[in-house]
Amino acid sequence: MMKSVRKSPGPIREQPESPDQDRLKTTSPILSQLEKRKQLYASFGYDIEGERRAIIEAALPLSGRILEAGTGKGHLAATLARLGYRLVSFDLSEEQLRAARDNLENQGLLHLVELKREDGEQLSFPDASFDVIFLVNVVHHLENPLAVLSELIRVLRPGGKLVISDFSPEGLAMMAEVHRREGGEHQVSPIGLDQVEKALLEKGFRVNRSGTRFQITLVASKP
Repeated sequence: MMKSVRKSPGPIREQPESPDQDRLKTTSPILSQLEKRKQLYASFGYDIEGERRAIIEAALPLSGRILEAGTGKGHLAATLARLGYRLVSFDLSEEQLRAARDNLENQGLLHLVELKREDGEQLSFPDASFDVIFLVNVVHHLENPLAVLSELIRVLRPGGKLVISDFSPEGLAMMAEVHRREGGEHQVSPIGLDQVEKALLEKGFRVNRSGTRFQITLVASKP
């Protein structure tokens, strides 16, 4: 296992905006909610776009088929698509998939992302069908992270990369306060990245652990 601490990522070349990009930027309740959450994050010093870039930079180079497990609102998918990558992204929640679709469509990126509804513990994909798999800010939501991990390992090709990132202790404290201000509560699984990393090492993966103030990222190579 190797450990490193990352600073903010350097420039990564983005796809140029299309002439219709501004026209596609619209206002909807979902998009307004995303913008409010983004501003709340920023008030704590959490740059959601910058953090996604740092995660991607830690995983470079990327090639082959890319899968994102846990679409959420589509933030990571959007960042990858802006960098010119095509990917498959799945979530169990129809509500999250609708939000991600609106988010990606608003940015003119939906054509680069195939959204699917899947159960992370019972994926429909064949064995060894992806070269890179991202699981970002999902582990702390899962009732059984190790069952999901087993499925992701199954669909990852030998030599492929499994990129797992989640909030650091400071990041989790920030999220608890964000949810409190929004009138909710942030639920956190008792199984975290330390247990996930241990499971990967036991399966023979080579794991590079790095981090920022708010995130911890594991880049694991499948034997």
